[in-house]
Amino acid sequence: MQFATWNVNSLAVRLPQLLDWLSAHPVDALVLQETKLTDDKFPQAEIEAAGYQVAFHGQKTYNGVALLSRSAATEITKNIPGLADEQARVIAGTVGDTRVIGAYFPNGQAPGSEKFAYKMQWLEALQAWVREELDRHPQLVLMGDFNIAPEDRDVYDPVAWAGQIHCTPEERAHFQQLLGLGLSDAFRLFEQPAKSWSWWDYRNLAFRKNQGLRIDHILVSPALKPRVTACEIDKAPRKNERPSDHAPVIVTLADQP
Repeated sequence: MQFATWNVNSLAVRLPQLLDWLSAHPVDALVLQETKLTDDKFPQAEIEAAGYQVAFHGQKTYNGVALLSRSAATEITKNIPGLADEQARVIAGTVGDTRVIGAYFPNGQAPGSEKFAYKMQWLEALQAWVREELDRHPQLVLMGDFNIAPEDRDVYDPVAWAGQIHCTPEERAHFQQLLGLGLSDAFRLFEQPAKSWSWWDYRNLAFRKNQGLRIDHILVSPALKPRVTACEIDKAPRKNERPSDHAPVIVTLADQP
């Protein structure tokens, strides 16, 4: 079984790339971020024709999330229950016996800004909700664009990025608090190549220079952790013409005995 996450940075632009990727990587479930489409514009027919059921939660111009799955997801949840939020950032559903939460974490803009305060509030609400979800769904995966580089090894230049957005102590503390719920960073369950990033700025030839950050993550619950056999970042789509600035991340789980 495979689950994946990908910030496509506009599904209207990247739909052909998404369909090509799914053809080459027929994962069981995929969560998307930054679809940037209202629900009436979502390409449901095209995705269903590719063999996937889909649940989506969008808004105009910004944000937007979706959950694609081979079998229809049930118990769909949109956004964090109890948090008043006009931004479409979360989609969750149960796929088979696994609770899948796809999330587009706020960027935060800059420490001390209103958007940073919103990010902190959002992260607090997410943590409380995920704790409840883990109680109900022992087999759970939380994945998406976290907009957090959890450690210095997740940043191409830790000195330059120290204290900057994505790398602040506050953001990293929230990431650790998610791990404190019992979740594990699937990518770090394995030896990985140095300088492994999931995002590269469009500017300054960042991808060509491999100057990026690892901010797209897959966290697995204690019940799923023993089944994880691999986790990788697929850099190939970043080489496409008009690519997303993010690469997909894929986790592979062994079937249950």
